[in-house]
Amino acid sequence: MPKLGFDNDKYVQMQSQHIKDRIAQFGGKLYLEFGGKLFDDFHASRVLPGFRPDSKIRMLYELRDDAEVVIVISADAIEKNKRRGDLGITYDADCLRLIDAFREFGLYVGSVVITQFTEQPAAIQFEKRLQNLGMKVYRHYIIADYPANLPLIVSDEGYGKNDFIETERSLIVVTAPGPGSGKMATCLSQLYHENKRGQKAGYAKFETFPIWNLPLKHPVNVAYEAATADLNDVNMIDPFHLEAYGETTVNYNRDVEIFPVLNAILTKIVGESVYKSPTDMGVNMAGFCIVDDDAVCEAARQEVIRRYYESACLARQGLADGAVVHRIELLMNQLGISTEDRPCVKAALDKAEETGKPAAALELENGDVITGKTSELLGASSAMLINVIKRLAHIPDEIPLLSPAIIEPIQRLKIENMGNHNPCLHVDEVLIALSICAATNPVAMRALEQLPKVRGLEAHSSVILSTVDQQTFKKLGVHLTCEPRSQTKKLYHK
Repeated sequence: MPKLGFDNDKYVQMQSQHIKDRIAQFGGKLYLEFGGKLFDDFHASRVLPGFRPDSKIRMLYELRDDAEVVIVISADAIEKNKRRGDLGITYDADCLRLIDAFREFGLYVGSVVITQFTEQPAAIQFEKRLQNLGMKVYRHYIIADYPANLPLIVSDEGYGKNDFIETERSLIVVTAPGPGSGKMATCLSQLYHENKRGQKAGYAKFETFPIWNLPLKHPVNVAYEAATADLNDVNMIDPFHLEAYGETTVNYNRDVEIFPVLNAILTKIVGESVYKSPTDMGVNMAGFCIVDDDAVCEAARQEVIRRYYESACLARQGLADGAVVHRIELLMNQLGISTEDRPCVKAALDKAEETGKPAAALELENGDVITGKTSELLGASSAMLINVIKRLAHIPDEIPLLSPAIIEPIQRLKIENMGNHNPCLHVDEVLIALSICAATNPVAMRALEQLPKVRGLEAHSSVILSTVDQQTFKKLGVHLTCEPRSQTKKLYHK
């Protein structure tokens, strides 16, 4: 595991208190636009070692008696079957997943808002499905010339046309399956309706990155740029905050660009805005919880390299623009890093050159690098993982964990009955076979018990791995990268 650089307990306590203070600032009710991933923020846990992937939801759990969740989903996203790239599920399916996940954490989900509603058939069908499941559903509509037409926006024909979301608690967490869902517009629409009813309420924004009180070119903030290179997000000094307070803070281009319009809308709704900058709107306390800047910087630099490989592989597969790769290369140049700063890369490439076949390598916590090569029985990544857990269990190399008598029947099944062309076992298949062996073989059991120790370690493959292998390493918590190179010259790859 990487050296800890972030105090997670301090973060949960400090963040919870700051949100409570913001609620009090607005007279007891706050609409909090919640960006980023709530349950599984693995980017934050990688660049801020010590940050738990579920830290944000645990922070909300501290406020559970005051918090109510409103999930926002765009009717257009429903109609077009828009999918989350990381989970591979549609936004409407993820909406249901989010409701279940919040409830499992003991948080109250009050309603779902379908935004940009124009009678889309799929959106109407989803609305009925939610209602049949007992959920309250509200409709918000498209406003012409949004967000430029201020008189129309802040009127009964603009925000006033939207359904008013009935809420019960003081903290309204507005979240969504993904970007472009209309979270901010939903918050502002609610402020309009609350103001018309004579109720006090405020708006704030919760985004973890960029971290406003770190330098502009701090590796953690550069890693955020790398993670959002496909969105053309650019970190920048917040000019409004600098002018208002003489303090240098960091925000990103979209928030800075929209701030004058957003602030004008807030002013028109409530008569005045307490915010002088987009930084003022944020409630993120992550920067105050970094306890080892060197550890955090190194983790962030490694994340930039990982993002480079990820984008390069996607570009190789025709799933991303090559310009994204070049943008991340520029960020690597800014940090003075290259792929050579990832030790497992050279080890994998050297082994591939030596054997003439695909190879893989993983760096252990003590700095040792373990490799795996392609054989008739195992693919390189499977062989690497077997070699790693044998090393961790202090099992000599000459002792086999899986005999050919175990592997060969599985290979025959794959080729003869399941239509596969490659007999080599995937990583998950190897682990299942090893689990079966462990029932009667104490040595195999000892090796299997080492799997938790690979979480957080770095690995690299000399070729793009199959989706199933990549997902298995992800579940194991291994930070895997691949060379942007296919194992074969075939045009179609599963």
